[in-house]
Amino acid sequence: MSATPQSAPAPVRRHPLVTVLSLLLVILGLVIGGLGAWLFQLGGSAYYLIAGCGLLASGILLWLNRRSGALLYALVFVGTLLWTGWESGSDYWRWVPRLGLVTALGIVLALLTPTLRAPLSKRLSCSIAAVLLLVFVGAFALAFSPHGSVDGHAPFPEAAFSAGLEPTRDTTGLQPADQPAEGDWPAWGRSNAATRFSPLQQITPANVATLQLAWQFRTGDLPKKRWGAETTPLKIGDRLYLCTARNRLIALDASTGKALWRFDPKVKDASIPYTAACRGVSYYEQPAVPVFADAALADVAADLALPLPPPSVRPGAAAGARPACWARVIEGTLDGRIIAVDADSGRPCVNFGNNGQIDITLDMGEVPPGYVSITSPPAIVRGVIVTGHQVLDGQRRDAPSGVIQAYDAITGKLRWAWDMERPERTGPPPREQVYTRGTPNMWTTATGDEQLGLVYLPLGNAAGDYWSGSRSEQQNRYATSLVALDVATGKPVWHFQAVRKDVWDYDLGSQASLIDFPTAAGKVPAILLPTKQGDLYILDRRNGRLLTPAEERRVPQGGVEPEQRSPTQLFSLYHTLRREQPLTERDMWGITPIDQLVCRIQFRRAHYQGFYTPPTSDRHSIEYPGYNGGSDWGGVAIDTRRGVIVANYNDMPNYNRLVPRAEADRRGWLPREQIRADRGAGEGAGDPQVGTPYAIDVNAGWRLPLTGLSCKQPPYGGIRAIDLRTGALLWDRPFGSARGNGPFGIRSGLPIEIGTPNNGGAVITASGLVFIAAATDDLLRAIDLKTGRELWHARLPAGGQATPMIYEQGGRQYVVIVAAGHHFMETRPGDYVMAFALPEQ
Repeated sequence: MSATPQSAPAPVRRHPLVTVLSLLLVILGLVIGGLGAWLFQLGGSAYYLIAGCGLLASGILLWLNRRSGALLYALVFVGTLLWTGWESGSDYWRWVPRLGLVTALGIVLALLTPTLRAPLSKRLSCSIAAVLLLVFVGAFALAFSPHGSVDGHAPFPEAAFSAGLEPTRDTTGLQPADQPAEGDWPAWGRSNAATRFSPLQQITPANVATLQLAWQFRTGDLPKKRWGAETTPLKIGDRLYLCTARNRLIALDASTGKALWRFDPKVKDASIPYTAACRGVSYYEQPAVPVFADAALADVAADLALPLPPPSVRPGAAAGARPACWARVIEGTLDGRIIAVDADSGRPCVNFGNNGQIDITLDMGEVPPGYVSITSPPAIVRGVIVTGHQVLDGQRRDAPSGVIQAYDAITGKLRWAWDMERPERTGPPPREQVYTRGTPNMWTTATGDEQLGLVYLPLGNAAGDYWSGSRSEQQNRYATSLVALDVATGKPVWHFQAVRKDVWDYDLGSQASLIDFPTAAGKVPAILLPTKQGDLYILDRRNGRLLTPAEERRVPQGGVEPEQRSPTQLFSLYHTLRREQPLTERDMWGITPIDQLVCRIQFRRAHYQGFYTPPTSDRHSIEYPGYNGGSDWGGVAIDTRRGVIVANYNDMPNYNRLVPRAEADRRGWLPREQIRADRGAGEGAGDPQVGTPYAIDVNAGWRLPLTGLSCKQPPYGGIRAIDLRTGALLWDRPFGSARGNGPFGIRSGLPIEIGTPNNGGAVITASGLVFIAAATDDLLRAIDLKTGRELWHARLPAGGQATPMIYEQGGRQYVVIVAAGHHFMETRPGDYVMAFALPEQ
């Protein structure tokens, strides 16, 4: 009897999720493999090509429902694990894009292996999935631990010496900003020394956790576009004085935050330059004896009819006990005016300029709206108001002049004007002529030195930041320099150049700080200069000579105008905030292997030779650090008692390309006054630079167009403490959490300290606290000066891109921050003035 033939086993039906997973792996394999082949051709890592082929094969085998597809995926996973360990070491952030996605897909695949032909047991597959899930969850949990924190080897200095300025013997004519009352904040940097250090000690590391909102005020001024007030109020006596985004002046009661008066200079939205910023105002009291920067000016005092004070009126006199405009608030506006109002009433000082205001654009020639703006408080030295102004970047080589102008603080009369191309002049140009166009400008905050009669100007670049071939000898001499002018004459006394022939937009954006610096020969009157490149320099402020070590180093050459590039640049050996190692392909980042791979390809295609890589036209060039710093307009804070510098900084690259004129014209890149719509792009993103052979296209932060994430791995910003005497690092921490950041512009809300970009500065108290907002997570923080550890934070209703201030009123210490947000930092807009204090007893 013949045997009955057995039927073939029924095929195992493919699970629907296996179908989805296999298709996903095929797509990932094709994308990663294809891009990986491109990267390998460019000289990059071969991993992505190999891994892409493995994923593609795994997907095909899983489509056929074969267990070998899962085994091949396991091989890719193990290979990825080994490669990641070899390439990334213990750097946490490098592991995220390399292993995150393959681990997540591995969990799903492990759970599906019992459904495949020749399946694994459910027990084994669940065990594998559980292990992978634990790895994934554990790795995600590690994100909430700080990464990138560094503790220096130098001991934390105690109060062994004072770096504060020695008391001035002759106090005649000194302003509150020169001799601040202990509980006041009478200048943007607290005093004219600009150290941002308060002697107050009521709030301490032990009690700061109990800080609470004491009062809140809304200014009512919130621009719809290009918001970013960046304001730090002043506090003198029992009042706060501040300006809003569009230069509305407001006085508040220091105890309650109640508005006492307002003044609106009627600035139009068309005058908003890059940002609607008013960083602060200046305060001036007429001295008991008139002060003249030049003794010869005393002869014309009678002609000026200066009012003399009654004997009872002295600097710091209370409101109501002095004549109108005896104390005045002075601000610069976005449309190029200087305004003076009575500090007691807010009414214009009618004897100042033209009914309380001065137009600084006179004799500048054509000035389209938004091209000339004063965004920082003017300096006042020996009765002279000294102002620079922002000139709108990237528009024209023949942009309005960067001339520095000085006015009498009482009458508003022009004292002098420094046009660097016309050094023989001290006043306005002859009729039918204008101040030299296109010269470097000072858009940030100057520092006044009452004792020496000098004003220190951190200058920017000449117009057309990324092209140097048409600059004059004088522009090449002074651009990106700290210049000390004699306030009596307006003549340069010395200058210190931080960058030669700058084509990276490395303006000096930080206010310099005055200190008495200890040397072997004793204390020297000094000035500390932070830079966008991250280098810190300390100079003798009498003559500009370096007090800290620096050296010339060779830098990359080439670019579109190789004959213009300086073969060397100056590097500080005292301290730098800049990461010393150049970027590498391994530093490229993303949420997934795909966006990281795109960034690797962009890196390989770009022109990059390290720091000071010249800009190019045939391909992108990498600028690292980018134009936002290093140190930007927030500057640094200095504990002058302990001798500690606190500096927050950015650690972001830019991805730039010079665009030939014909191509820029085809794209319709026109200067601001010739376009109707507000493009709203970041600074340098499609700037025409008319009058040069090239426009400029800057991808600030080197961000991908789809996800909006940076191509560089975190951290993107930090905060550190530095020993003032030696420049040694005390501690360094990533600064800013991911709460306000995420892919596709979605706020993640996650308290992960990735270190974010930041704008604004820090302040220090004598009790050993650092207060700072600045980051993109809308937090005001209190940090332990000694350890760098966060002790307290408060959530703000809008971005805190401003520097806080500290004051005391009625026996209570306050911390105030203006939360107005910032369009460039993509933080929420607002109009809040918020004061925090300890609970009332």
